[in-house]
Amino acid sequence: MVKTRESWGSRIGLVLAAAGGAVGLGNFLRFPGVAAQNGGGAFMIPYFIAFLFLALPLSWLEWTMGRYGGRHGHGCAPGIFDAMGLRRHPALKYLGVFGITGAVGIFFYYLYVESWTLAYSVFALTGKYSGITSPNEMGAFLGSYLSGSGKYFHGHGPAYVCFLITFVSNFLIVYHGVNKGIERFCKFAMPSLFIMAILLIARVFTLDAPIKPEWNINQALGYLWNPDFSVLKSGKVWLEAAGQVFFSTSVGIGALLTYATYIKSKDDALLSATSAAFLNEFAEVVLGASIVVPAAYIFFGPEGTSSAVSGGTFGLAFKTTPLIFNHMPGGAIAGFAWFFLLFISGITSAVSIMQPGIAFLEDEFRISRKHSIAALGIVAFLVSQAVIFGDCVVDELDFWFSSFGLPLFGCIEVLVFITVWGGDRGWAELNRNADIRLPKFARLIIYYFTPVFLLAILLGWLATDGWKTIILKKSVDGQLVDLYTPQQLPWVIGTRIFYFGFIALVCWLVNRAWKKNYRIGH
Repeated sequence: MVKTRESWGSRIGLVLAAAGGAVGLGNFLRFPGVAAQNGGGAFMIPYFIAFLFLALPLSWLEWTMGRYGGRHGHGCAPGIFDAMGLRRHPALKYLGVFGITGAVGIFFYYLYVESWTLAYSVFALTGKYSGITSPNEMGAFLGSYLSGSGKYFHGHGPAYVCFLITFVSNFLIVYHGVNKGIERFCKFAMPSLFIMAILLIARVFTLDAPIKPEWNINQALGYLWNPDFSVLKSGKVWLEAAGQVFFSTSVGIGALLTYATYIKSKDDALLSATSAAFLNEFAEVVLGASIVVPAAYIFFGPEGTSSAVSGGTFGLAFKTTPLIFNHMPGGAIAGFAWFFLLFISGITSAVSIMQPGIAFLEDEFRISRKHSIAALGIVAFLVSQAVIFGDCVVDELDFWFSSFGLPLFGCIEVLVFITVWGGDRGWAELNRNADIRLPKFARLIIYYFTPVFLLAILLGWLATDGWKTIILKKSVDGQLVDLYTPQQLPWVIGTRIFYFGFIALVCWLVNRAWKKNYRIGH
């Protein structure tokens, strides 16, 4: 007997929640930086090809498989895959383990990073960093905040208080359930996020060029969007575009798969999936590209902006943007709005990646939501202590759960869909109750192009950067050198042991849940 499960209250609530799970730092910081470094407007060619041939089809598959799993009482990948195989293929449920560990593993460290944006929104209002004038000094400010030592902070108190507020905020939202918690929050949070982003864009577009007249908004937009078509000859640019689309749309995490299990069996999965994906693209291409990089150009010019975007997502977020607001009239209010925007987008993402773990305990172990949240909360809190006080723990968790784990699980999802459901059954389920049926050429994309794209991302990443991190090396001036210091190695090795141990633990829990469910006839 399948127990009655929660469901989304409205399509708009579902779309906003799904888009909220995807919209985050990657949209507002990583995308404009990657685009500026990889041909500007020309980058959009491989970017949109990757969106149409990779992210959108994979999103359709996740929503379709999720809806099917929810119809059979399952809210996470192990149960969904097992139901798709009609309980005849025992290995399928273990492949689904990566749809839990990936989402929950990212949540373990994402909470802490999310809390930084809350802290910086407060710092903007209080003027804590207002006297800093250089990127190096702003980097020292961030380092002092995280370490609790140095010139600006004397202890972990501020960082830990912000972490606790963030931790409690996330769990309060999910405590109230999918409909009354996540959906209700996202109905408020997502419109608020878009309004704040539009107001910030209006402020950036009306800025004068205080340093040099030629560093104006027109030149700033040209810096970002003027195409350099010569970069299209580089395989690295195509890989960067595919990777950006993959990670920014949140496919391969397991969160969208779980969200889709809460739609009604008669609902159209394709339209909701497409709407959420395009809403994320709007946030990324239109809003995300119109704030930080143009503002950086106005104050720092082409060379300073190039240096900023080469510093990566965290560097752009916590070293460059505070300096921008220090230069901007009314910068305290703008800085608060910017970092609070990132904080809200962080919450909408965090609650989505919590849900696969909660759904697993609720649906497979028949544990109440309250006790499921308590169990996940205890584990997350304990792991977060290593994240906060450890060295390089965030980098290692991000490598294994995100950089490696997401494309791996994406490949697994596509292969399960193709091999278990085959051509006709899978295509029929995709178009089930669809308001607008997919054209026939989409079948070619889903069954042939998307798997190739996914494998290219995974193998290309492993061939270029992944293998170096796995063997604890990095490339400097063409030479392989140690990635970590001897003092950092115990934390790194401990984190890797945790990664594999966590996967083994979830496999064991899946085994126990299935034995229990078969005994009681579920």
